[in-house]
Amino acid sequence: MLRLTTLVSLTFWFLSLSAQTDNQTLRDSLKAAANELMRYPENIDLRLRKASWNMQLEQWQTAKDEYDRILDRQPDNLAALFFRAHANERLHRYAFARIDFEHVLIIVPTHFESRLGLALLNQKDNRLTEAMDQINILVQQHPDSAIAYAARAGMELERNMLSLAEFDYTEAILRDPDNIDYLINRADIYIRQRKHTEARRDLNRLQQLGVERKALDPLYNRIK
Repeated sequence: MLRLTTLVSLTFWFLSLSAQTDNQTLRDSLKAAANELMRYPENIDLRLRKASWNMQLEQWQTAKDEYDRILDRQPDNLAALFFRAHANERLHRYAFARIDFEHVLIIVPTHFESRLGLALLNQKDNRLTEAMDQINILVQQHPDSAIAYAARAGMELERNMLSLAEFDYTEAILRDPDNIDYLINRADIYIRQRKHTEARRDLNRLQQLGVERKALDPLYNRIK
């Protein structure tokens, strides 16, 4: 079973590679991994790497099949459970994705990415009460996380709960003061609530952070 620290590092390794690696390089890596697996079919780490190339190439079904093989041998492999949840979500197998996220959380109740993934999955699947329950747990478990507050604010904003969303974006900004997305969203919420002085303050701050005035004009134009 992978330790939590290994899973977290693997998560960010996967995300960084997804952003930086071109398709041909990924296909070459996938071919090499497949060839190696013909020689060492029981090698779990090698199979995890192959599945990661499948995921980055958006070969969701193939990746899921690889994670199935790993979990047949190691039912509590955190990395396989976590990434199979994402593959299942991409395949619109929401019930199965939910089971995998919940399995990770049984093993590691404070695992941030799985709790967030479960909350967002429930939101997508229109299980709104469960989504909010999960995001509230995330904030309670990780009170210093700007991402947790911002994620909850996003859910509240989708439901037009403007005062709550304003509060949570403010909490997120306290923890990550220069985050452009948070400031834009809070400015939008201020404008919706006719808090124009506060909105102008956030928009001015965004310009100080390097956002061009032209990009902010749609928001400035809504301030009366």
